[in-house]
Amino acid sequence: MPHADPHHVVPFASAPARSEADLLADEARYCSFGDTVHYTEPPKIFARCEGSYMYDRAGLPYLDLQMWYSACNFGYANPRLNAALKHQIDTLPQVASQYLHVEKIELAKIIAQDAERKFGLPGRVHFNVGGAQAVEDSLKLVRNFKGGKSLMMAYEGGYHGRTLGASAITSSYRYRRRYGHFGDRAMFLPFPYHFRGPKGMSKEEYGEQLVREFARLFETEYYGVWDPKAGECEYAALYVEPLQGTGGYVLPPKNYFAGIKKVLDEHGMLMVVDEIQMGFYRTGKLWGIEHFGVKPDVIVFGKALTNGLNPLSGLWAREELINPKQFPPGSTHSTFNANPLGTAVGLETMRMLAETDYEAMVSASGAHFLAGLRDLQKRHPEVGDVDGLGLALRAEICEADGFTPSKKLVDRMVDIGLAGDLDHNGRKIGLVLDIGGYYKNVITFAPSLHISGAEIDLAMSLLDQLLTRAKRSL
Repeated sequence: MPHADPHHVVPFASAPARSEADLLADEARYCSFGDTVHYTEPPKIFARCEGSYMYDRAGLPYLDLQMWYSACNFGYANPRLNAALKHQIDTLPQVASQYLHVEKIELAKIIAQDAERKFGLPGRVHFNVGGAQAVEDSLKLVRNFKGGKSLMMAYEGGYHGRTLGASAITSSYRYRRRYGHFGDRAMFLPFPYHFRGPKGMSKEEYGEQLVREFARLFETEYYGVWDPKAGECEYAALYVEPLQGTGGYVLPPKNYFAGIKKVLDEHGMLMVVDEIQMGFYRTGKLWGIEHFGVKPDVIVFGKALTNGLNPLSGLWAREELINPKQFPPGSTHSTFNANPLGTAVGLETMRMLAETDYEAMVSASGAHFLAGLRDLQKRHPEVGDVDGLGLALRAEICEADGFTPSKKLVDRMVDIGLAGDLDHNGRKIGLVLDIGGYYKNVITFAPSLHISGAEIDLAMSLLDQLLTRAKRSL
């Protein structure tokens, strides 16, 4: 049988058009519901995307204010990043991870050198695919460095993924309930959630109180974490989100993490910072933790590094934890880690970030967005709290008292937005929102970092319509 010509190009045949009803019927029959679909009914089918918009199969635009959970920070179908992916497909689209390619080396160098400039700590970068897999790698790194200690601390409201290891340090029991006993479940600390914290304290005072409560755990062996005779803690590390993501974009006081890091350093615990949602200028800096004046031991990243084009995640760790003697070849492995398509796009992302003042751009757009939310709050008492850092913003939707959580109101808002029946200059438009928070009543805003002022104004107009319609329909 003759060999196929490796240069022969087979024309791409597009699938025939099918009705939405037929597609949804097949999805209901053949697709697992377990991979995070069916949070809204029926699930929405989108056909294309560009900039800040998704488009349905009829071509109707939907302004997206969550950008794939902050995976697409630089806008859908970003031409520069798309071009980097296309170029890599035509040069080196595949290579096994036991070999090297230029893009991996250069991307690791840029991230590591940036961290050394900012934190004064030499370190290395380790790649994987997907945020939860990078969290798993960080757990191995920490357990290896701390002599096999398997217990971690994390936060109430924290989210680090849904693999078994990541679920053990994620506070929601519902992610663990059906999968047996988790003997290495983290100890969960209260996060400084000022809006729902004790009354009569400023945000900074509340943060200081929680730092004191954390330090108290180490005062005596009878608080269950510290052996003063051996000078040793039972826990290896504290996992931190600089702003809580799924927990509702909760923003801690500026002084909080510095106090926590001081206690950790005094007792030999590591700080692992999960930047999977907040990294790559979501907050106005490359890493969200930069706002808080601490030096992390490990940073875990993913999502926006490739603008959602190709799964690539990773971690940076200081040299002491990750040097080849401490963490030798084969310490972790994934077939697709450091894949050339992902590293090529990630490298172009880092080059793009170096060429534009994203800090100033995101800070200005974030201030515009936050001002719009505060104006919305004045007109709708159901908007109980607004806050934000850069373009990571929150609006807590409540009953008319401005405090009691109202999941039913925010769910109705989501449904109306996805119905694509809002008005803009006499034309129909939709709105894509994401909901989080301890009571699932918080709209977590993560718009494109390239969002225009006009698009921010449009977002406020659409949110005003949503609130008005949703309140009338309940």
